[in-house]
Amino acid sequence: MCRICDISNAAARPDTSRRRFLQFAGGIAAGLALAPLAFAPSAFAKDTKPPPKPQNQMSPAAALDRLMKGNARYVEGVSRRHDFKSEREALVGGQNPFASILSCADSRIAPEYAFDSGRGDLFVCRVAGNFANDDTVASLEYGAAVLNSPLILVLGHDSCGAVDATIKSLKDNTTLPGHLPSLVNALAPAVKATKDQPGDLLANATRKNVIDVVAKLKSATPILSAAAAEGKIKIVGGIYRLDSGKVEMIG
Repeated sequence: MCRICDISNAAARPDTSRRRFLQFAGGIAAGLALAPLAFAPSAFAKDTKPPPKPQNQMSPAAALDRLMKGNARYVEGVSRRHDFKSEREALVGGQNPFASILSCADSRIAPEYAFDSGRGDLFVCRVAGNFANDDTVASLEYGAAVLNSPLILVLGHDSCGAVDATIKSLKDNTTLPGHLPSLVNALAPAVKATKDQPGDLLANATRKNVIDVVAKLKSATPILSAAAAEGKIKIVGGIYRLDSGKVEMIG
């Protein structure tokens, strides 16, 4: 699962990420003292320093278009050659990804490859079943409020093992070992909502889970809901097809 790695690093160096984080934290403190949405504008304050990747500054619609064009290249096997050396140098002082991805931790799903992206282009959070808990919501809030990422994509996929395990656990009324029950608890609502629908339960539940997570993020107060309402970010869902690599948008 993706963690907010930059927060600890920002505290140790006077760079773009640190200044943005301080602006973000100050905005939260002021907002909590006033009203739930009062800090949203300051949370999205812009840094005066030029971003490391100026080409990543774009509207939510343009970000989605760029993401899907990258996926089309990946599907056709014509991915671009990325100059990772120069990108590493440019990103030493900060980051400004053009999209945030909440995807499954499945080893067959690699968002950076699937969207033919370079370093610093995507802010990726991964957890089995691509559900949104407090950690992932906080990470995506960080991506939107501090890194100014204009797009969030919730990415499910075919034959999701986490969803399938949830289906079997609920059907057999069994408790999985270790911490696996937390996955079942997170994915159970989607499975229960689709168990009587026609068609394949695994496919239906996977799709429903993506739809539910998109809705949850859109209503996540106060940061994501305010940013979405103001048109500063777009939150969408998609399904990755294992056989073709194509990402099919939902809704």
